[in-house]
Amino acid sequence: MPATAHPLVEAERRDLVSVLEELTEEQWSAPSLCRGWRVREVVAHTTMPYRYGIPRLLLAMLKALGDFDRAADACARADARAMTDTELLECLRSNVAHPWQPPRSDSSAALWHEVIHGLDITVALGADRRVPDERIAMLLGSVSPESVRYFGADLDGIRLCADDHDWEYGSGDTVSGDAQHLLLVLTGRSLPPGLLKGAPAERFTAPV
Repeated sequence: MPATAHPLVEAERRDLVSVLEELTEEQWSAPSLCRGWRVREVVAHTTMPYRYGIPRLLLAMLKALGDFDRAADACARADARAMTDTELLECLRSNVAHPWQPPRSDSSAALWHEVIHGLDITVALGADRRVPDERIAMLLGSVSPESVRYFGADLDGIRLCADDHDWEYGSGDTVSGDAQHLLLVLTGRSLPPGLLKGAPAERFTAPV
């Protein structure tokens, strides 16, 4: 694994900027794979670290009674209401090289954040976009029981097997598919129909 993932993080942000530049107003308002969030809430969330200093973040945490997930949700919804799509896009574009990474983590955690939230958008919209192999391989190499527990994915009795990478995880009934889609399974997402194969695939597929 490289000493730093920041070059990959920057490249992923640039790619997402290119995707967002082509979206219609209706697509910005479309649901993402993040439950309850549209595309604009996802972008508001991914750009939150660039706009929130310590005092503002502490205030948000205070309002959420110390629950970071609740604070992040409230901030994403409020910012998506307060900012236009153009403003959200410009915030991402102007911070492509920002050094942010999640607290008490290394730069690979920032890559997780960018790749997964980018997929939350592109997979939900049905966009034909594949995350480059180097980025996917780095994330696959960092998968562990601890990371699965962190994301809260229920993989009991499941073996994930990538069709496009030499990678598998877990044991039990096999669910296969593109590695980028299996990363979404690892992070607790429900995917659109037709992206996963195997008898248990329905368990990780959103109802039509």
